[in-house]
Amino acid sequence: METRSIFPPLTGWEATRDALHGYARAVAFIPRAHAIAHPQWWHISLKVHPDGLVTDNMALPDGGIFCLKMDLHRHQVLLLTSRGDALEFSMLAGLSEAQFRDRLLEAVAGLGLEGVYALEKAGGREPATYDPAAAQKYFAALVNADRVFNLQRTRLGGERGPVQLWPHGFDLAFEWFGTRQVTLSEKGVSRSYPAQLNLGFSPGEASHPEPYFYSNPWPFEAEHLLDKPLPGGARWFTGSWQGSLLPYQELVGDDRAEQRLLDYAQAVFQASAPTLLAGDKP
Repeated sequence: METRSIFPPLTGWEATRDALHGYARAVAFIPRAHAIAHPQWWHISLKVHPDGLVTDNMALPDGGIFCLKMDLHRHQVLLLTSRGDALEFSMLAGLSEAQFRDRLLEAVAGLGLEGVYALEKAGGREPATYDPAAAQKYFAALVNADRVFNLQRTRLGGERGPVQLWPHGFDLAFEWFGTRQVTLSEKGVSRSYPAQLNLGFSPGEASHPEPYFYSNPWPFEAEHLLDKPLPGGARWFTGSWQGSLLPYQELVGDDRAEQRLLDYAQAVFQASAPTLLAGDKP
């Protein structure tokens, strides 16, 4: 019987990954300036839809709304308005991140919008290399990660954030918030933050170049966590960040990939929750 997995191989696609990451950052300039601001910056994230990644809706100056969509079937970014406009920007043209961003900002200005854009966060001007087949494999992985994360998010209950893709790190994740409050002092001002646990999917970055799933409690209390076992292939990680890691490759070709990912997420939650809940700290 043929083994089928919801997670396809992601190999030899680094140039396409970097191009997609750059275009996602270019898209994020727009909601950063024009979406309704959220205190946890959720307004700059992208959400998974059946045909790609979509920004929040944003207001047009003369009424109506618009959004941006990274269409990963047609390999273009669309600027869509409630008036019926649909402007297309191909991701196959080899444009650098900065060139792509400039074209998007010009189109938004054409809608009558003015904004203060965080141009200090702009990327470089190196031409991008984009392979449509590699992009679609990544999108298949992203869609299924989003689906599994939403299953786990629903199972946890309590206060949770949405599953969202962060353009800066290019990772898909959601946060679960504990009842414990952690006080930090920043520039002489003390503020309290809820303890939290995330669950995410990274396509790879400097600290770990290969794709991986992660789940990181904050605060990370190594003395209560490092001796807790994690299911097959997963491990605690205390390198450039602190948390846990399940290599993506562990699930490629495995017809139990969904259950294994859920088992991993639940094991980290059960190990971490006592350190994140008020009054229940070990």
